[in-house]
Amino acid sequence: MADTDLSQLRIEKSSSVVGRPRRRRRLTSLLVAGVVLLAIILLYGTGYFAPATAVQVATVGRIYPSQALTLLNASGYVVAQRKSAISSKVTGRLVWLGVEEGNRVKTGQVIARLENNDVMAAREQAQANVGTARWTLDQAQAELADATLAINRARELVSKNYIAQADHDTALARFKKADAAVRAGQSALASSEAALKAAEVQVEYTLIRAPFQAVVLTKNADIGDIVTPIGAAANAKAAVVTVADMNSLKVEADVSESNLEKVKLGQPCEIQLDALPETRFRGKVHMIVPTADRSKATVMVKVGFADQDPRILPEMSAKVAFLSRPSTEAEQSPRIAVNAKAVVERKGRPVVFVVTKEQIAVETPVTTGDRLGDLVELRRGPKAGDQVVINPPVKLKDSMRITKMER
Repeated sequence: MADTDLSQLRIEKSSSVVGRPRRRRRLTSLLVAGVVLLAIILLYGTGYFAPATAVQVATVGRIYPSQALTLLNASGYVVAQRKSAISSKVTGRLVWLGVEEGNRVKTGQVIARLENNDVMAAREQAQANVGTARWTLDQAQAELADATLAINRARELVSKNYIAQADHDTALARFKKADAAVRAGQSALASSEAALKAAEVQVEYTLIRAPFQAVVLTKNADIGDIVTPIGAAANAKAAVVTVADMNSLKVEADVSESNLEKVKLGQPCEIQLDALPETRFRGKVHMIVPTADRSKATVMVKVGFADQDPRILPEMSAKVAFLSRPSTEAEQSPRIAVNAKAVVERKGRPVVFVVTKEQIAVETPVTTGDRLGDLVELRRGPKAGDQVVINPPVKLKDSMRITKMER
């Protein structure tokens, strides 16, 4: 009986208790779905899921206001107008070289020396010969002085018949002989001095000097090399060093014949070197070479630098802008500028849309400055090199995806 009663005992679960976890899971799923839907709506509203907008882009650049004054552009190279390949006038072995590339030399400075033992010995011999000729001349002059006294006495005595005419004639002959010896001595001395000068010139030929104040550009020979004025000699060097006067640097630019009328002597110019792209150098037209290159239909124009700069080196590539008037100091400072069509107004303020690497357009506030032709100065905003959207459509919003169109 008792066992039967216990088997009939049951714990019945309430339907409310069983349904509560199910409703909780359902609510959680609905909440997650709502959040996802809200996120999708927000992303769609910002254009994330919208198709990429096709736009044209331009690059923010660094420009100079003086570019608005440019009448003509030309390219060329920096060339030293005074340049020399220094060599020797005689053939010899180089035994000393006192300069290297970049050294500054003065006019007449000895920069190299050839082997000169033979010519030095010849000069010493010539100096000795000059000394011998001087002593010989001194002896002849002393003999002439004594002979002069003797002939004077003989003339006085013969006039008084104190001596025979033969004695007078002997004194006269001695005087003439002494006078001839003096003249011969003078000629011998002059000849010896000339020989000494020739020997000194030969010694000087072995000393290689700088012809003018300059900077050494290249070193073409080393100690031990044979230097000769005949460059075709086997294993010989024609030039020891090459030097240039840095104060004579000018840009030689080729100007088309059709544009030559825009160039005048003394015209202000602005020079840009490829090696120094961030710097502009003032210049002016120095010369219009009076001949044309028929193969290129161009005329060479030489443009001088108004200011010297040690960074300017020969053979640098250069671009020349021929200006309508001299640029002011303010016009020589670079500015950040962009195509004026890239600046639009959004919510009452000027903005540009900067293109990121991910092809996203980012709305960026800017502060504009002067209008520079088709460009406008940006005093605040993107930096040089950034890309921005040109003529951004009204539907373009911040953080929208874009695709670049070919211009």
